[in-house]
Amino acid sequence: MTGLERRYRRLLLAYPADYRRDRGDEIVGTYLDLAGPERRWPTLADAADLVRGGLRQRLRAAGATDLVPGVRLAGLLALVTATFLAAFWAFVEQQPPPAEWGVPRFGPFVSTGVIAWFAWLVPAILTLVAPGRPTRAAVAVAMLATVAVPVVSLAGGVPRPPLYVLVPQFTLGVLALAVSSRLPLPARVLPIAAAVAGAGTAAYLVGHGSYWGWYGWTTEQLLPAVGGVLLAIALLLAMGLAVRRDGRGGWALAALLTPVGLLNVHKLAGAVEGLHRAPNPTFPTLVATALMVGLLGPAVLPVAVALRRRRGAEPTGPAGPAEP
Repeated sequence: MTGLERRYRRLLLAYPADYRRDRGDEIVGTYLDLAGPERRWPTLADAADLVRGGLRQRLRAAGATDLVPGVRLAGLLALVTATFLAAFWAFVEQQPPPAEWGVPRFGPFVSTGVIAWFAWLVPAILTLVAPGRPTRAAVAVAMLATVAVPVVSLAGGVPRPPLYVLVPQFTLGVLALAVSSRLPLPARVLPIAAAVAGAGTAAYLVGHGSYWGWYGWTTEQLLPAVGGVLLAIALLLAMGLAVRRDGRGGWALAALLTPVGLLNVHKLAGAVEGLHRAPNPTFPTLVATALMVGLLGPAVLPVAVALRRRRGAEPTGPAGPAEP
């Protein structure tokens, strides 16, 4: 066995054992036939293709073939939510406090957050005109810009948005990477519509003196409200699609629990300390709550897949196993 074949067989571990036993030699042989004589390692494209194929087979074996379409639906909802928030804050960033107040600023903007917020508007435009790889690349760039915000702030000694604003945005981006390449036109318009709604909401609040340009207000109002709306939409989709025996909505709801929890982390942390202190939880409680959401939220999907597999394997009587 050559080193290249051995590495391909390691990648086959992504597949269920029975599938590897039945078709492993055929799959590895195909990749070896296509590989050049000088190749020593599988290409990244081959590795990704094998892992994707293994995931599909495992989901099929568990009776959860609707999980991937459900996560793609969650990706669209996450992108719409991230765009709304980015447009809101991109507008607010342009409303810094008066210079005579002596509050530090990032040039003509409130903080370094403007770097991320304008970057997040690019995927909204690309979703309309070029859904697929260009959109996902723009989402990845926006995620990197979100990570860069604290670094630039620290290096320049200028203000930045709180981490409880940046972390949910990054998490929404992780899901947005799964957005489908084949969206109908009404779905492709949604991120642009969300951006208009976000900027319009900010303009209304600023115009009525309800918001002057810093992020404290978001802890008690905007983030929980957006998280609540996202959860309500996911629930309605899950129930509506379930009526048609379509499981995509349920998987989308499960995938969105993590960003919804992080959008509400301030409220959740306050509830941990006592409802009377909900608006002002301590920093350690905020961190502990965010870590708990970050650990428990992603565990929902694999647990749900395991439960689906178990349910599909349960006997129903003399007739044999239940249909998945």
